[in-house]
Amino acid sequence: MGGNVLRERMSDLDIWRRKLKFRSDRRGFRELDLYMQQFTDAHLATFDERQLGEFEAVLDIPDQHVFDWIMGRGAPTADQRTEVLDLLLSFRYAAPG
Repeated sequence: MGGNVLRERMSDLDIWRRKLKFRSDRRGFRELDLYMQQFTDAHLATFDERQLGEFEAVLDIPDQHVFDWIMGRGAPTADQRTEVLDLLLSFRYAAPG
């Protein structure tokens, strides 16, 4: 019985990951879309429930703020900082080619 509950829970996390991946890859800001696609490809599959929640909170921050932070033009406030946001800001985009 425990295995079925675990599979159902894992399934819920997988659904959540897919929704976050869709949301993060299609923000409507091309440069940020490309950055987020690489970031999610590198990290999303390993995020636990807490980290998924932190990532979802990042997706609720306006695009221009996140982009400015990535570009080094400003920084998030102390109450916005999380493990996942710090990971996102330290991530290095590799241009295709």
